[in-house]
Amino acid sequence: MIPKIETATSDEIKTFQEEKLSELLKYVNTHSPFYKKLYASKNIDISRIKTLEDLSLLPVTLKEDLQKYNDDFLCVPANAIIDYATTSGTLGDPVTFGLTDKDLDRLAYNEAISFDCAGIKEGDIVQLMTTIDRRFMAGLAYFLGLRKMKVGVIRVGAGIPELQWDSILKYKPTYLITVPSFLLKLIEYAENHKIDFNNSSIKGAICIGESLRNQDFSMNVLSKKITDKWNIKLFSTYASTEMSTAFTECQHGVGGHHHPELIIVEVLDEQNNRVKNGEAGELTFTTLGIEAMPLVRFKTGDIVQLYSDPCLCGRNTMRVGPVIGRKQQMIKYKGTTLYPPAMNDVLNDFDAIESHIIEISTNELGTDEIMIKIAVKEPSDAFLQELKDHFRAKLRVSPKIEFTTNEALKSLIFNPMSRKPIHFFDKRKSIV
Repeated sequence: MIPKIETATSDEIKTFQEEKLSELLKYVNTHSPFYKKLYASKNIDISRIKTLEDLSLLPVTLKEDLQKYNDDFLCVPANAIIDYATTSGTLGDPVTFGLTDKDLDRLAYNEAISFDCAGIKEGDIVQLMTTIDRRFMAGLAYFLGLRKMKVGVIRVGAGIPELQWDSILKYKPTYLITVPSFLLKLIEYAENHKIDFNNSSIKGAICIGESLRNQDFSMNVLSKKITDKWNIKLFSTYASTEMSTAFTECQHGVGGHHHPELIIVEVLDEQNNRVKNGEAGELTFTTLGIEAMPLVRFKTGDIVQLYSDPCLCGRNTMRVGPVIGRKQQMIKYKGTTLYPPAMNDVLNDFDAIESHIIEISTNELGTDEIMIKIAVKEPSDAFLQELKDHFRAKLRVSPKIEFTTNEALKSLIFNPMSRKPIHFFDKRKSIV
């Protein structure tokens, strides 16, 4: 089911995208109040934008623009909107996205070709372990994509290991769609209730919200903990409400595959210039084929690296590597630049840590301060010292760490207003 454009040459892909870009710019300049006003105010002649390189002549779009001028991004009348979705609001006020019937078809197509990357085929049964309600685009997208593929769907939703195993044993799904850390809870439940999980129907899991790999594509601590016990294949997928597009790994696990018919991708530096090949920068995208709320040069805040060598699966499209971190969550601590995923990896090295949160604040000197709160089975000074030494070995610095209880952390991590577990809390006076 690999789309023809994804096996085309890089020159053919570039020519294809430039034609789509021209169509998009004419569309937003006519129908988007935001872009029409923006381009007029900067005297931008969109007819001059002919190549992907010419994108640098256009201003970037920021999350703050979406928050401040949300309605001005809509290109269709309200009666054309079929579905309303909102962003999670993890790093700011949530933004509403309207989707037309055509946009929902595009969303289904995106997920179908993305799941195909991970090996899901007609005849499979997939257990959907994420919410499909609460204006959550991803859950709906997964369902639409699987339906398009003629794949069976079990809509269990998030949490409740007992219910998850009841559905697995009853309906025998072949794949799960879940937050990977929840797989550890499934394993724990199975062990405690004598469920032979390695002889279950599950072949693999499409994992959202948390990283599975290190920057060299080797499995990180979290994915090793899962696969050391459960012999299933894990696939990472990266997406956002704003892009309405997913980057999903194939069986070779060397980055999420780009779909050039759906999105144009750039990686930019602090000055909004493209970084050199092999360098990390901020993922910036331009959506193609979206009717209600297309975006041009939208900066995601996610720091990534792109890979352009052909994949063994036959796709010639670029691939997005594991997210290094979020720009707004970058921490400068004792001369070292840190991102939360790196600290999560260190904490995941210790089975004794049952749960944790990372709090960042501004100290009296105006610099970043890190406080990690952990719940462990048997707190001790010796364990605390071992953990601090491990931080120094892995990240060159050791943050402040204090013990607390699972009960104290639970209400913070599993906030009922959030769709995902929250482990990072930014209390700085000004965001970096």
